[in-house]
Amino acid sequence: MIWEDLNEDIIVFQSDASTSDEVFETLGKILIDKGYCKDSYVQALKDREKEYPTGINVGGFGIAIPHTDPEHVIRETESILTLKKPVRFTQMGSTDIPVDVKLVMMLTIKDPKAHIKKLQRIITLVQDQQLLKNIYDSDSADRVIQLIKEKEDAIEKESENLL
Repeated sequence: MIWEDLNEDIIVFQSDASTSDEVFETLGKILIDKGYCKDSYVQALKDREKEYPTGINVGGFGIAIPHTDPEHVIRETESILTLKKPVRFTQMGSTDIPVDVKLVMMLTIKDPKAHIKKLQRIITLVQDQQLLKNIYDSDSADRVIQLIKEKEDAIEKESENLL
């Protein structure tokens, strides 16, 4: 579950970052300082973003899900950053479609096999525009974790009912 990997120390509210590089530097420094990532992590994020953009437009709400290769990661977690003003990213799967991002969910992935599963889980979560708005409007890390846990629990229950 995503919420189990969230740590309130790596949830940043209303960042002044004005570029994707500044977003990577802000969250990356925290992740490096807390022992989740190696010093190479921030540059690896910047390099990967150029090759494989991570912006997603969900009904007019821009999010980004940056991540990079496991060799830059010490241990797994997820971190969240909200932005005072939207930051321009490029849409996932494109080279030139801009996405004005207000919310960043950064992943540190150690197990390459779990990479796709974790991304799929996050993509499922972020399809809920109200969840994104509630996270963005929150000013409490505990509240953000609670919102994500509730949504993941609802998704689990829904999938159990389908069986």
